[in-house]
Amino acid sequence: GEAAEFIAREKPQVVAFVQAETSSGAYQPGKAICDAAHKVGALVIADCVTSLGGMPVKVDETGIDIAYSCTQKGLSCPPGLAPITLSPRALELLRQRQSPPRSWYFDLKLLDDYYDGAHRYHHTAPISMFYALREGLRIIAEEGLEARWERHRRNHLALVAGLEAMGLPMHVAEGKRLWVLNTPRLPEGINDVKVRKHLMANHGIEVLSGFGPLAGKVLRIGLMGASSTQENVVFFLEALEEALRAEGYTPAGSGKSAAEKFYKSL
Repeated sequence: GEAAEFIAREKPQVVAFVQAETSSGAYQPGKAICDAAHKVGALVIADCVTSLGGMPVKVDETGIDIAYSCTQKGLSCPPGLAPITLSPRALELLRQRQSPPRSWYFDLKLLDDYYDGAHRYHHTAPISMFYALREGLRIIAEEGLEARWERHRRNHLALVAGLEAMGLPMHVAEGKRLWVLNTPRLPEGINDVKVRKHLMANHGIEVLSGFGPLAGKVLRIGLMGASSTQENVVFFLEALEEALRAEGYTPAGSGKSAAEKFYKSL
């Protein structure tokens, strides 16, 4: 593909990609990128901020050398920590580095020395955040990781069924969509700001608008972690239909009924 051709031509030392692209709602598995990068000896860094805990990340299987994420999205924990993992090859190259990094915050050699060496002071850890992360991970283990992925997938599909029944097509093609961040296209002439204000003022629901060329054209609907439930999907579709009608749009059908029909079919 295009990325593989670019990597083969430019032969970079590092290749980075975003696994869950939240401005568009697109999922990038990354296997082809990793394979192309490794052919030229490059390390692969993956942004898994939105995918971790809600969709398969599969670091080793994909071929990711360095992956990082956050705690406040799919893990349903307070913000403040950034989980990170390094492959043996990435760690080896890190330990061989001779030149100093440009930033203290990105100096993984110092962190490596702190955790696996002299335990020389690097930073004061936010202890309360680690307690919260442990509890969040306990809940994930209790549910089961694959069951958690399936819950996110199921509720995403129900939401899509409801949105499409209302006449709101998805921006991203089927099979390439995030389960945790959904981007339906708004009907022509509908003001996204007014729809979002209606949802917040009347139902306490906050959704975001698109960025750049998608500004005003899509909604960005988060459905991740503890918030990814059947009750929330149905509640949101009812509220969205109300907000759209308030702006003069008549939905093609009932989003709530379509979602409920999907759930009953399982």
